[in-house]
Amino acid sequence: MLENRTPWPHAPTHRLSEAGTYFVTAATYFKAHYFRGSRCLQVLHRGLLNLTGEFGWHLGAWAVFSNHYHFVAHSPAGQATAESLSEMLRQLHTKTSAWINRLDRTARRQVWHNFWETRLTYQKSYLARLNYVHQNPVKHRLVLLANQYPWCSARWFERTASAAKIKSIYRFKMGDVQVPDDFESDGDW
Repeated sequence: MLENRTPWPHAPTHRLSEAGTYFVTAATYFKAHYFRGSRCLQVLHRGLLNLTGEFGWHLGAWAVFSNHYHFVAHSPAGQATAESLSEMLRQLHTKTSAWINRLDRTARRQVWHNFWETRLTYQKSYLARLNYVHQNPVKHRLVLLANQYPWCSARWFERTASAAKIKSIYRFKMGDVQVPDDFESDGDW
């Protein structure tokens, strides 16, 4: 007989059996600011952009911080599932953990906690989350304008999208998006 089990709350069940567009959040262990400072943020940012490209994920928005990151991405074309997301993030977390632990001279310290994903199936939900991710540095009071934060997609988006698309996406209210994002910011970037 199958047992109705509640997933352990600290290890979310990853539902990646369908290709599509996903909103992803990952957090450091105990929300510690391991990637504090420009150099560390640059390494994490570059790692995210490089690995999403290598795995064929197409980013729509991203924001990287000292203790977490968010992104919206489309799963690789031609794949029936989004299961490569787990392996991609495992590699990102393994590589960035090793790098930051070497830098801090702290062997085998756990750096990453987990990641949470949501498959976006409605256009309004997708557009609202694009805006949420672009504007996340403003939400965390790191900058006045999102395009001033070097480790998010706002500057790239404003440079590459049409004026109408920018206006349309930036019109979505961030308060309408229900995202667990209680991370304290660190002004040292």
